[in-house]
Amino acid sequence: MFKGHPKGLISASLSNMGERFGFYTMMAILVLFLQAKYNLSGTNAGLIYSVFYFSLYMLALVGGIIADKTTNYKGTITAGLIFKVVGAIIIAFPTVTPVANVTLSLTILCFGLFLYAFGTGLFKGNLQALVGQMYDNEKYGKMRDSGFVLFYAFINVGAVFAPFAAVGIRNWWLGKHNFLYNASLPEYCHSFLEGSINSESLVRFQEFANNASGRVVSDLTAFSSKYLDVFNTGFHYAFGIAVLAMVASLVVFLANKRTYPDPRNKVKSSENTSTKAEVKMEAAEIKRRIYALFAVFGVVIFFWFSFHQNGLTLTYFARDYTDLSIISFTILGITFEGAEVFQAMNPFFIIFLTPVILGLFGWLRAKGFEPSTPKKIAIGMGITALAFVVMALGSFGLPLYDSISPNEGGIPLADAERVSPILLLGTYFIITVAELFISPMGISFVSKVAPPHLQGLMQGGWLGATAIGNLALFIGAIFYESISISATWAIFVVVCLISMGMMLFMLKWLEKVAK
Repeated sequence: MFKGHPKGLISASLSNMGERFGFYTMMAILVLFLQAKYNLSGTNAGLIYSVFYFSLYMLALVGGIIADKTTNYKGTITAGLIFKVVGAIIIAFPTVTPVANVTLSLTILCFGLFLYAFGTGLFKGNLQALVGQMYDNEKYGKMRDSGFVLFYAFINVGAVFAPFAAVGIRNWWLGKHNFLYNASLPEYCHSFLEGSINSESLVRFQEFANNASGRVVSDLTAFSSKYLDVFNTGFHYAFGIAVLAMVASLVVFLANKRTYPDPRNKVKSSENTSTKAEVKMEAAEIKRRIYALFAVFGVVIFFWFSFHQNGLTLTYFARDYTDLSIISFTILGITFEGAEVFQAMNPFFIIFLTPVILGLFGWLRAKGFEPSTPKKIAIGMGITALAFVVMALGSFGLPLYDSISPNEGGIPLADAERVSPILLLGTYFIITVAELFISPMGISFVSKVAPPHLQGLMQGGWLGATAIGNLALFIGAIFYESISISATWAIFVVVCLISMGMMLFMLKWLEKVAK
């Protein structure tokens, strides 16, 4: 699989795999943690989630500028991993729930999230730039797209296990305190403690409390406080997994630093001469390439706005409308059940589909019919629209969110009233195909088109476009809580089709620039 690729690709991919394991552990549980810990509405939790996700990628611009100015990509990446470890430690430190001072607790949490996001900005884009520099060697140039697909696959080897690790730790901690997992109970507990629960919901709450405790609960106030504390302490310990994963990533990266290219050496050896690329790269050419890159950045904003709903509204949908008991299983006495497990589907399908997509591209390349990188991105946008068509059709007729939320006076759906997990599994399968047509191809496009002296900055620009799409994520949460579920998904269908049309409109120009 790695034949014909530069030596440093394997170690860079392994380092990225560890960091992504920690990252996806956090992202699988963050929005559910915010609601379970602080009783935030879906919109408010989604706003914090969106700003955090925005910061993760926008700060990559800062990281790119630092790396380009210093040409010290390895040092910048190392510093990024250290910041991420410190931020994750702050988030993982357990505090008592219900929270006495919500403002102070949220401030500390957000500070930890900022440190983590800043570290990601130093790490993510620059590691991608480092991989791109490996393929600047003409010996490996033709393997660039395939190399980034492999690099992307290793990201998801870590990501596929992360949600299960998070769920396993959380449910193990519940089990140690003789509680069972119930996705609806944190909201019930908060509603009961705040006195907003109605009489019908109170009957259901009593039933759920009895089942979770394995006995008849006589004091629902004491039960609510205890269950919330144990539930969220389990979440804190799950965040601790991210700390260990990123420490491992740091060790792998430092142990293999010599296998990575060092642009500083290239500068020293070229002080009195110009490389072939530098001779050709006139001001007009630089401007043309930057325009092309920003055009692609503008289009992919809409993809990330839609795709990253997997950690927000699609996770809400898994918790509120999906029968989780169907996919529950137990290993070594630990029950793996929760909306978070769906976060493993996307990386699992990436690992499964990567050889298929590589084979398809290789076969088309041999026949002389391989689509250009911009065309692959356009195709991916169309496939993303199809994924949300499936969700819109599968969600048709489901009740509005406020009718099933205890905080709104509603009653959560019983398992028999919920949809099959097959709906989400099918959606994640389709959207993963789309991702493989867009994300690794976009990274490859940037590494190919970006002027040599702006590699880190332009990779940061790609991540900056992702950031803008992420900042808009909370809009999906607003739709989720305000209009029908089916109509929510239909909005994403329209967004993706429009962006596909924009990409096709610019196709010939982008293909010309990329030659």
